[in-house]
Amino acid sequence: MSFQKFKTIYAICVYVSLAAFDNIVIGLFPPLFSNISHDLGVAVSAMGVVSAINILATSLSSLFWGYLSGKYNRKKLIIVGTLIWVAGVYLTSLSSSYILLLAFQIVTGIGLGCVASIGFSALTDYVPYRSRGMILSLWGMSQGFGGIAGALIASIISTLSDWRMPFEVLSMLGLVLIIFYFFVEEPKIGNTEPELRALIKEGQSYNYRITPGQIRMMLGKKSNLLLFLQGFFMNISTGSLIWLPTLYIAKLEALGYGSKIAIIVASFLYGIFQIGGTLTSLFGYLGDVLQRRSYKARALITAAFVFATMPLYILLFIFPINQLSLPKTVNSVTLFFSLIEQMLTNPWILALFVIALFASAAQSANTPNWLALITDVNLPEHRGTVFSIANLANSLGRTFGNLGMSGILAFVSVYLQHPGDYVLTMSLLELPLLPSAICYLVMAKYNVSDIKHVKKVLNNRGKTICKKYEDYADRDEKRST
Repeated sequence: MSFQKFKTIYAICVYVSLAAFDNIVIGLFPPLFSNISHDLGVAVSAMGVVSAINILATSLSSLFWGYLSGKYNRKKLIIVGTLIWVAGVYLTSLSSSYILLLAFQIVTGIGLGCVASIGFSALTDYVPYRSRGMILSLWGMSQGFGGIAGALIASIISTLSDWRMPFEVLSMLGLVLIIFYFFVEEPKIGNTEPELRALIKEGQSYNYRITPGQIRMMLGKKSNLLLFLQGFFMNISTGSLIWLPTLYIAKLEALGYGSKIAIIVASFLYGIFQIGGTLTSLFGYLGDVLQRRSYKARALITAAFVFATMPLYILLFIFPINQLSLPKTVNSVTLFFSLIEQMLTNPWILALFVIALFASAAQSANTPNWLALITDVNLPEHRGTVFSIANLANSLGRTFGNLGMSGILAFVSVYLQHPGDYVLTMSLLELPLLPSAICYLVMAKYNVSDIKHVKKVLNNRGKTICKKYEDYADRDEKRST
């Protein structure tokens, strides 16, 4: 393996790891909702507002960071952004009131906005064109596992101490991550585009940068508009899924288990039920292969999987936890292995796992192909900004999902007891997956013209820069003679 290839793999690993942290922060909250609300003296439903505010702050700040990614050194920006969210997470652990909790989560969101937009922008300049969907799936997978890791960190560490300790641990992990940034090489913009291969080989740089006047053009592109809209609807549904541990806590408590056992087991169930997300690379690869045959293919296949996600998750919420037998202990290792044994011996738990496997697998097809389409239909210098706008649409969807969960739950709980109120509320919030799938169907025809336009522009620019370089070389040669 060449040293350059090693540096590329190292950089991809660092940026993929980086992507996990915004979801770790989001995943950290749900298992701690009841503990935090009790300590600060607020209703559990108010915790949904905290998550929504964090998501909104992340998305709004990513617009600013995304624009900067097309103009300045992305490595330095990432380090600054990481220091901001680390400070916000640590301060969260010191919160003595609900207002302070909200304020520190806003600080956290400002830093995480940098991670989301600039991390994506840099990663796309490391990813080969032919493997775009598959490698970008690692970004999506890390986000999924970030949510799981956050839930596990919260559940296990909080039972050993209190709800503040998980935030302290996460802030320390963030500081360690900064060390790895210093060894990452700043990628050249457009480094992996086939149309710029001759340019890069001659040692020249793609020197086009974003300007404020180009933003309207990016917003007007039909593929982008539909990607924004699709992400908004998709994230209303996926945003509500952070309440899945809370749903299973309610189900387990209804079976007679204590709150500590319920928190630990619900977090394990949440993690295990996301295993289908490991197939995201397969769906990214499938999108890559089919996209080579037709520029419509990636959108069409993703539409089918998004549509299938809706009934599968609704079935998962409704399906009962019958005949569950767990030891009355708060030892997380004992509870984990007992839960695995139940999956092998209890047909109800096994069926629940199979449903979750298919649901999370179908959902995982969206992220790599959505990210690849944003990359395909936009010029290199525009990708960070477009992603940040798309991330805003996603975050607004997740915010609606969280606020919708809190609002609908407050209404439904008047008529239904736990866990029935959670089941109905979360099922209703899966319905936006239908318009999300329709957006993909509509955008398929626009992808063809937008991708062809990007390739044509890059090809022309590559030839223009090479021609200028040759002219300068000829001029210098004549002067020397």
